Amino acid sequence: MKKEAIKKNSLAPKPNILVTCKGKDGRENALAVAYAGNCSYDPPMLMVGIVPSRFSYNLIKESGVMVVNIVTKDFAKEYKYLGTISGRDEDKLKDINTVKADLIDCPMLSDCPVNIEGTIVDSIMTGSHEMLIVKVEKVHANEELINEDGSIDFSKVDLL
Repeated sequence: MKKEAIKKNSLAPKPNILVTCKGKDGRENALAVAYAGNCSYDPPMLMVGIVPSRFSYNLIKESGVMVVNIVTKDFAKEYKYLGTISGRDEDKLKDINTVKADLIDCPMLSDCPVNIEGTIVDSIMTGSHEMLIVKVEKVHANEELINEDGSIDFSKVDLL
């Protein structure tokens, strides 16, 4: 027997990600994102949903780029912090390990095992969120996660 469930967040599990960004003024930030996933494999693209009132939204819209950082359980404390505090109020990345992305002007979270550099190519308002369509420019992954064919073995990643 089945019972009707709530509609909100009905497609789960989903990856917990942190999106890093950098505004035209050089200000860097990170944002916890609940709505994200693949939306094309040729060319490789992601969809990332962001509420327009979030501080990072304007940074991303200005620059047109972002890094999607896959979060593991051992980064849970940082994930909670980065998803709770607004970048309007403080420099959230001051105590977080970052490196510059290779192809875009944006920080990556070096403690995350997978980082995806992307360029915004389109978007659609879907209600509470604007779904940003992100062309995958480069994928970085810890060496031990990469299979012989170059794919990532997510069974080896202790996802949050």
